[in-house]
Amino acid sequence: MYSPSHSYIKRKKLGEGTYATVYQATPIQKQDSIFIEDTSSSSFPSSPFVAIKQCKKNLHNLGHDISAFREIKSLKRIRSNFVINLRDVFIYKKDIHLVLDYYETDLETIIRNKEVVILPSDIKSWLKMILTGLHHIHSLFIIHRDLKPNNILIGKNGIIKIADFGLAREIGEKMTPQAITRWYRPPELLLGSNCYGVSVDLWSVGCIFAELLLRVPLFAGESDLEQLNLIFKVLGVKDDIKVFEFLPGFMDFQRREGIELEKLFTAASPDTLKLLKRFLEIDPEKRINTLESLKDEYFKNLPEPTEPKDLPFFARG
Repeated sequence: MYSPSHSYIKRKKLGEGTYATVYQATPIQKQDSIFIEDTSSSSFPSSPFVAIKQCKKNLHNLGHDISAFREIKSLKRIRSNFVINLRDVFIYKKDIHLVLDYYETDLETIIRNKEVVILPSDIKSWLKMILTGLHHIHSLFIIHRDLKPNNILIGKNGIIKIADFGLAREIGEKMTPQAITRWYRPPELLLGSNCYGVSVDLWSVGCIFAELLLRVPLFAGESDLEQLNLIFKVLGVKDDIKVFEFLPGFMDFQRREGIELEKLFTAASPDTLKLLKRFLEIDPEKRINTLESLKDEYFKNLPEPTEPKDLPFFARG
């Protein structure tokens, strides 16, 4: 099915999720075995590295999970400086493996490290790169459906790479509300919508933007209902909630005022908060898109975005 161009030496596990396990590995000249798990031999080079994503079988162990094929399909279509590059694909021990460029850290690691100082110009730089990459993704009619800081990889040159397309869908495909990690999931999905578009990704971008400003997630619910309550506590419940009245999870939410964002984001400039509010529109039809956001006054005003090479960097432990 897939003919890899190299063999790979497994180095260490980088992480594990619901659908895959990711390893650090080193590419070498093709051997009898595609994926060499014995890392003790000193005859193999120790660098450069790649990341190998071992896709898990479906829950019933009846075959490969469809998310692996969706990710391959998406990454083969997308060519952007701000999207991770798919280098190779192979099958080893009946599992599909994706070979991806390796990156030393991710946005979540940088946000969580309190020793790292994040300036407004740094946030502007990261946000601009994310939106530029996402604009290209959306121009191909692809919805990412799992944007979060952990899926924004960063190399030593400071350039971000949007990663993890296992939940990606093309517009027009059948959708489900079980997409996007809860803290970055928009209200329409929390209420059970299975008909939506690229605006769900822009809500996630707004949550990432807020997290860069606060250094903690803005909405960190432990259930879908708590997530909705946290969103409504901050943004309020107004007449725009009526757009959801036909969704399966809709309830007659009591109208209430939200919290003024100026009181939550005390150090943020007016243009920062104006753009943030446009990402976090309750009504998905009113949510700003990638092109509009890149043309926003926020990116025209000072400070200018930090050059990627000068951005804060902290490698994963």
